[in-house]
Amino acid sequence: MHPKPEAPAMTLGSPARPGRDPHFENNVNLKSTPAVSVLVPCYNEENAIDETIQKLAGALATLESYEIVAIEDGSVDRTLARLQMLKEAFPQLRVVPHDRNRGYGAALKTGMRHAESEMIAIIDADGTYPIHDLPRLVKMAADYDMVVGARTGNNVTYSTLRKIPKFFLHRWINWIVNMKVPDINSGMRVFRKNMAQKFVRILPNGFSFTITITISSLRNNYRVHFEPIDYYQRKGNSKIHPIKDTLRFVQIIGRTGMYFAPLRILAPLIVALLLASVASLAYDTFILRDLTEKSLVLLTMSLNVGIFAVLADMIDKRSNV
Repeated sequence: MHPKPEAPAMTLGSPARPGRDPHFENNVNLKSTPAVSVLVPCYNEENAIDETIQKLAGALATLESYEIVAIEDGSVDRTLARLQMLKEAFPQLRVVPHDRNRGYGAALKTGMRHAESEMIAIIDADGTYPIHDLPRLVKMAADYDMVVGARTGNNVTYSTLRKIPKFFLHRWINWIVNMKVPDINSGMRVFRKNMAQKFVRILPNGFSFTITITISSLRNNYRVHFEPIDYYQRKGNSKIHPIKDTLRFVQIIGRTGMYFAPLRILAPLIVALLLASVASLAYDTFILRDLTEKSLVLLTMSLNVGIFAVLADMIDKRSNV
């Protein structure tokens, strides 16, 4: 009987399992990471989701690698069933369902948590955005922190109901960031995940997600590029509610102003109170020849608002990332 051969001695630094090279495995994992993760929030889009996924797969085929993450946001129609069927034909598609409707911004946050790539692209599922332009935006994003598909192209279709609030909101945001922004809330854009994660605590769960991330990026001096694109008539029913969305519009105006530019927002009020204080003091001095409570109240209010504005601005500067 031949003696049993001795097992080779385990040397320091040898792999725990013979035949496995962790460096090789790391390289494989790196290569398998998609170049971009495309997030598609879906809510009651059974009429458009098939065409959207098909067009996305065709357009993204020009890229080295990609994945499509469809976030089904508690639809009450057959959107989820359609997505499950599409998974069989498109292996790059992943479906992440919500147990209930949580909102557009919440769906994008869920998508970012499930995305495997550092490069994130978002696009609506309603067929309004030019999907064929998405690979171009992805390639441009290599030189920027965010590339926004600005709806300023030659073929842009907006409903009259949306034009009115956008007119005021657009000018309001321009004043807050102190620059002209071509499109404040485009739903087609590409950005870096690590940048968006810095703002997660303030990004809302509703439609104002895109407005907030635009302002956050500009106010924190990230490199943002606006690329003109077209915008088409949506497929299916609109999700706009005139009364509810008008109230939300007013809320966005107040919240964005006080959060991102408190000193700029309160400065006109401070100046008005100071002028009123000076006028009241002059009237008391030269006409009444007596100091009234009105002048003291106006002067106190101007000082209080001024101190509040300075403190709010200091907090804003300290919390910038």
